[in-house]
Amino acid sequence: MEKDGNFRCVDCGLPIKKLYIQYSPGNIRLMKCENCKAVADEYIECEIMIIVIDLILHKPRAYRHTFYNMLSRDTRYSEGLLWKLSLGFLILDAYIMWVLSVTKEEGTLAPSFVSLLQCFGKILVGVVVGNFFFTSLLLFGSAKFLNASSKGLRCKDTLLAILISSYFKIFLVAMMVWEFPASVIFLVDIFVLSSNTVALKVITDSATIRCLGVCFAAFSLKCLASHLLRTLH
Repeated sequence: MEKDGNFRCVDCGLPIKKLYIQYSPGNIRLMKCENCKAVADEYIECEIMIIVIDLILHKPRAYRHTFYNMLSRDTRYSEGLLWKLSLGFLILDAYIMWVLSVTKEEGTLAPSFVSLLQCFGKILVGVVVGNFFFTSLLLFGSAKFLNASSKGLRCKDTLLAILISSYFKIFLVAMMVWEFPASVIFLVDIFVLSSNTVALKVITDSATIRCLGVCFAAFSLKCLASHLLRTLH
């Protein structure tokens, strides 16, 4: 049994038709890349924790495995995953804005029901508007400066890579259980920014500094828009 498709070598990034040949259950032979002569994807035989650790260490090989060789190329699957990740991304962003709002208003009187509604409305608008600017500038920058369109990348592919590489935001869930200072949010944002940079580098084959510039500009615009909306009374 063979696993065929539009996969990539995790070392050089060039397309490869087969990742492995399976002769019987538990008996497989990993294929080698015709370009670099290395094993195309040794992560196939690794535990998921090894992949997670390499993702945290920002190894491009782990990102190529995740984007090209692990996720299904099925259109319905990728669209469903995109919507689920987008929803989770927005919820975590809303939680961030809520934590920052609570921190800012510490020491004030207990909020009324009306003020709570106003706060939630402000958070919702801030999250939607902030992410609209973030997405718009990210897609524009990817097409203009990273030549994403010339490499056959669709907007959906770029967004999916950014959402998946924002996995460290899941750490914010721990803040719902244990008490952490609000400064932890800043550290999480820095880690997500660097992870997004590696993701763009992997899918566009562009220089790191260009990818960092696009991600930083999009992230800065998002923070600026969210801050302005959050400070409005």
